Amino acid sequence: MTEMISYCGLVCNECPTYLATQANDDKLREDVAQKWSKQFGFNLKTEDINCVGCQSGSDKLFGHCKTCGIRKCGMEKEVENCAHCDDYGCKTLEDFIQFIPHAKTKLEQIRAEIQTG
Repeated sequence: MTEMISYCGLVCNECPTYLATQANDDKLREDVAQKWSKQFGFNLKTEDINCVGCQSGSDKLFGHCKTCGIRKCGMEKEVENCAHCDDYGCKTLEDFIQFIPHAKTKLEQIRAEIQTG
């Protein structure tokens, strides 16, 4: 399966919210809501765990993704993801990556592929 990369470098089709949505699995949604509520200090409900990917064009997005500044910027700049952006490493992205460092790893991998192209 081809990776579905979000603007910020997360692999959407590996995300538990995306997987629960694709499987329409309420038990998995409940598990993710409980785990992320504890991990990130949110008060998530089972119904909050729905997303088809931030680049899908759908309104069916996880709560934060609906208002994400990185997503908004990527859409405005019409880039595939932040790795393709001329302003790569901007403050907005770097602030996010502090919380989700594996996203940077993915973006760096993509940038290396672009440069060796």
